[in-house]
Amino acid sequence: MLKLSLDALQIVDAIDRRGSFAKAAQELYKVPSTISYTVGKLEDALGLQVFERNGPRIVLTAAGRELLKEGRYLLKAALDLEQRVKRVASGWETELAICMDSMFSPLALSSDIAAFYQAAPRTRLRLVQETLSGPWEALLDRRVDLLVGVAGEGPAGGGYVVRPIGQMRFVFAVAPAHPLAAWDRPLGRVDLQDQRAIVVADSARNMAPRTVGLLLGQDALTVPTMQLKYQLQLAGLGFGFLPEPCARAAIAAGLLVEKPVEEARAAETFYVAWRSGDDGAALRWWRERMQRAGLFATLCQSLPGAASAETIVSD
Repeated sequence: MLKLSLDALQIVDAIDRRGSFAKAAQELYKVPSTISYTVGKLEDALGLQVFERNGPRIVLTAAGRELLKEGRYLLKAALDLEQRVKRVASGWETELAICMDSMFSPLALSSDIAAFYQAAPRTRLRLVQETLSGPWEALLDRRVDLLVGVAGEGPAGGGYVVRPIGQMRFVFAVAPAHPLAAWDRPLGRVDLQDQRAIVVADSARNMAPRTVGLLLGQDALTVPTMQLKYQLQLAGLGFGFLPEPCARAAIAAGLLVEKPVEEARAAETFYVAWRSGDDGAALRWWRERMQRAGLFATLCQSLPGAASAETIVSD
C-alpha cells in the first residue's frame, strides 16, 4: 500500500511556499490541526522527518526537499490528468485560471467575465495576479491557464504561445519636493546612485527575479504592486519609471514632475499567452476574446491614476 498521497504532497507544497502551517491551512481552506495531523501521519508512515520546526520557523529537511522536488511532478501530472478527463467528458473545463500582471486591475475584465458566464455557466473562473516573471512561472507550473497583459516574451525553452496586444511607454517621474525635481539636465547613473528607487517586487518563486530600473547597490524601497509604487512616488519617497497612462494625469496636475534621463526605459510590449497544446473550450473562448481590438486600452485605463489611455498606448 502506498504511503504517499496527493493530499499530503499538496499540503507539504503549500507549507513550503507559504512558510507556515497556518498560512498553508488558509490557502487550502483547511484547519491548522488537519495540516499538522497530515504531516505527522506522513512522517510516521515514511519513518523520517519532513520538516524541521524551530519555533515559528518551518523548513524542509534534506529528505523533505527531495520528497517535494519529485512530489511536485506528481501533483502537476495529477492535475493535468484530472483536467484532461473532465475536458473529454464535457468539452468545457470545470475551472479556468486567468493570470494578470498586478499593475492592471481585474475589474477591466468585468464585461468579459459576464459574457463568459453566459456562454459557460458551469465553468468556474479563478483570477490570479502575479508580477514581472511571476505570471510566466505560474503558466509553466500549470497554476494558471491563460496570461493576460503580461510583459516580456517569456522565459527560454518555449512550451507556450504568445500574442502581442499592445505597447506601453514609461515615464521617469518624481514628486515636486523630491531632490531630483530641481535638476535641470538629464539624470545619469551617478545622479541616481545615491537616491532611493521604488521598485515592484517580482512574484516568481523559483525563476530568477526580474528587476527594472535599479542600479547595483542602490537603496530601494520594494513594494508588492504598481498601485503602491505610484502612491509612494506621489508622496516623494523615491523615484522610478511609471506607466505613461498613470503618470500623465499626475504630471498635468503638478503632483509629479517628469525628468529626462540618460538611460530611458524602452517601451514594453504586453501579451496574452497560453501553454502549447492546451485546447479546452473555455480557453479557446478566452484567448479569442483577449485578442480583440481595444483590449489593451481598457487594461491601461485600470492603472492607478490613469489618464485617457487610448491616446498614449498602442494596440
